[in-house]
This record gives sequence, structure tokens and C-alpha cells, in this order.
Amino acid sequence: MAGLEPVAGAERLRARRWDAIILGSGVCGLVAAARLGAAGHRVLVVEEDAARALPPCLREPFLLSGARDAGVLDACLRQLNIPLIDQRRIASERLAYQVISPKLRLDVGGPGLTRDELVSWGLCEPEEASSVTRSLVEATEAERKVMLASPLVRIGRRLSLARSGTQGSHVRGLPAEAAAASPELRAVLDAQVEALSNLATASATPEARARLLGVPLAGGAGFGDSPPWLLGLLRRRVEAVYGEFRSVAGRLDLVAVDQQPGIAVEKTGELWVGRALVLACATSALAGALAGERIPELLDTDRTRRRRIALQLRIHRDWVPRGMSARAVLLGDPDADGLAGRIATLTAFAPMAGDESVDLVVRMRVADDESIDAAEDELHARVAALMPFAEDRLERRPYRRPLWDDDDWLEDPAPGAGWPAEVDLRVSHRPCVYRLDRAEVGGLGLEGDLLLGWRAGDAIAQELR
Repeated sequence: MAGLEPVAGAERLRARRWDAIILGSGVCGLVAAARLGAAGHRVLVVEEDAARALPPCLREPFLLSGARDAGVLDACLRQLNIPLIDQRRIASERLAYQVISPKLRLDVGGPGLTRDELVSWGLCEPEEASSVTRSLVEATEAERKVMLASPLVRIGRRLSLARSGTQGSHVRGLPAEAAAASPELRAVLDAQVEALSNLATASATPEARARLLGVPLAGGAGFGDSPPWLLGLLRRRVEAVYGEFRSVAGRLDLVAVDQQPGIAVEKTGELWVGRALVLACATSALAGALAGERIPELLDTDRTRRRRIALQLRIHRDWVPRGMSARAVLLGDPDADGLAGRIATLTAFAPMAGDESVDLVVRMRVADDESIDAAEDELHARVAALMPFAEDRLERRPYRRPLWDDDDWLEDPAPGAGWPAEVDLRVSHRPCVYRLDRAEVGGLGLEGDLLLGWRAGDAIAQELR
């Protein structure tokens, strides 16, 4: 039974049952739950207590990619029937983000703005800058069309989706103009790809790079007011289609009851069973949350993984530099080793009603054997360097990190996988277990999570009919 511990006898009689159980409350899992619920299936989303308690700003993506160019976010919100009043809360912004180093403060937004910035900072000659931005706009549009038409997932059958070819008059993949960029420009492009993607250490495919680098050329998008933001809207949609949520404070086990998969919660006696179990979290992290000593074979624990460490800071709005964008990609010191040489991202969230403080969330990838405290100190120092007059006014906000239910766990896909290759959902036929493998769409960042949840939810719903 795919390595799941069977539950039999009187113990199985206490089980509560649903059509599908989603393990994980990140973007991908919530979208899949909403699609399953909309198809008429009873859905339970199991989340970690620490994830449920996180401040909303710590669960939001760095950039709402695909909101400005009729991309996946725009299409997904409409397909999920998110109320129009909530969709309109996503405000258009002139800047997608800034790329910042001690020698650089590059504004990235529309093609004209970005082209002029590349020239002003000496990264390109005018003709080259025009060629790079123009080719990236064409490439990202070609990729957008393929993404929205793609089935993306398969369950026990192979679908054809070419990794190369043309879309209209454009040859897909990273344009030659961007691929042949100077070392200085390539460093800026690579930093943006790392900031936007959800890969641990692997390189994004040329098709994924083209989409990531083209998305910000439509400008930025963000919520200009108080929560609920994206995760909150998705949660409300799951509840609107009669989905339920349960949180787990301790450890759990993956079990089988009457040849159906389920979850047994340690010490509580809770037993939740579904016709299907959907793993919507990093399985390497989930393995560490199991109550038993034996790890089911359906959990892939051998993948390379990283964790984006997030640090939440708070400061009075008057101390935030007026020229700073709501989002920034912070370049590391190219001559430094370790944390000082890493890319980081910074997001500023607007003050709540009646509050004059701004929440800043800064993130960086770290390996399992690296110090979280050292990473937090480095992130604090990076933000302090942007606000030299703030002195000690940057307040750290403590929080409890989730063990497994966290979109900041990043894994690398198997060799040869990644967009636009299809994602195989089925892990086990009996009991029926699926995996939403975020690593295989990690090169597409947020849009990959949205698209995988959308397509997987529809495919699993068809299987459950």
C-alpha cells in the first residue's frame, strides 16, 4: 500500500471521511482544493498550526506575477470565480521591483522604463537595450500563450507538449539577445530569475527563464490595502465551495483505511480519510513531521532542497526611503563567500488602517547545514544598509516557522524535468495518492504554483467522478 501503515479493526470506525484530503495550505494546495470543491467534491485541507498562525505578509509571494499581462494569476482568479471586487484590489504599479546593489539601483517595469534604466546604469548600449527588452516581451508573450493552453499534468498517460518550437512568429526559449548578454547584465538577469523562481539550486529551463524575465516588463501588481491578500482570497474561495480546514499542531502519520489513504494525528486520536490524498507540500520536509520511524516510500526525501529564510521587520513609514520600491532584489557582494554573496528579496507591505508602521519581509535561500541566526543577521544588515538613518528603529518580529507546511521549502526536480515538461501526478493507485510536485514547475515561480494547482485540481476531480 505505497508504504502506508494500515489501520484496521475498531480504530478505523472513528475515521471522518472526505472525497479528497489536501496536505498543505500553500498556493498550489489551495488552488487545487478550490477546483476540487467547485467540481462538487468534499475537500479537507490539512495545514500546520504554525503555518496558520503566520502573519499574512510572511505567506505572500514576492511578486504577483501574471496579474498584469493576462497571465496565469489573472486567468486563475477568474476561473476560481474570485469576486470581482477582490480581483480589483490588485492594483497596477509602475515598477515591478528594483534591483539594488551598492553600485546599482535599477528600476524594472515597462519596456521603455527598463530599457532606459539599462542604458543609464551602463549595462547596455541603447540599441542592445532595445533589442533585449523587445525580445523578452515577445518571448514572455509566446510562453504565456503556451502556459494557458497547456494541460501541464498527466495521470497514468503521457501527453505531448513540445519543449521547443514556435509560438506565432516567435521561437520559444530565452532570446539570443538575453542569452548573449554581457557579464554585468547577465548577473542582473540571473538575480531576477533566482528571486522569482521556486527552485532550490537547479537552473530554470530556457522557456521558464524567458517567462520570468518577461513578466516584470508588464509592470508590478500588489494589494494596496489590508488583508486578505492572495492566500486569504484563496482560502475564502475554498470555504465558499464547502471545503474545510483542519490544523495539526504536532506530528502525524500517513495511513491507509479500507484501501483509502488518510492522516492520523498523533496524540489526538483524529483520523481523516479520503478517496484521494493530495500531497501539496515539500515531501522532504513532510518526512520530518511523521510520528512513526518508518518513512513511506511515496515520500521522496533524496532531493536537493533549500529553505528561503524570511525575516519580518517593522519600521515607521517615515523612515522608509521615498525612492524605494515596494519590492527589491538585493544583490550580494560578488567577491564574498557564503551568505554575503547571496541574492535576497525585500517586500514592503502598506500600513494597516490606523497604523503608521510598515512591515518589511526579506528572504534568502539557505542550506540545511547553514545557520538560520546568521542568515537573519545578514538579512537585517542588508535592510539596514538601505536605511542608514533609521539606526536601531528596525524592529525584528519573531514568529514560529512551520516544519513542513511552507511554500518557502524549495526542492529541485529530477534531471530533465521542469517546464514545459508534463508533471506526473500519481504516486500510488491503491491507495489513491497524488503529488503536486512544485519542483517541476519551480522555474515558473508563482505562476507555476497556480497553474499546477489549477490543472491538478481539475484532473483529480475527473478521476474522482
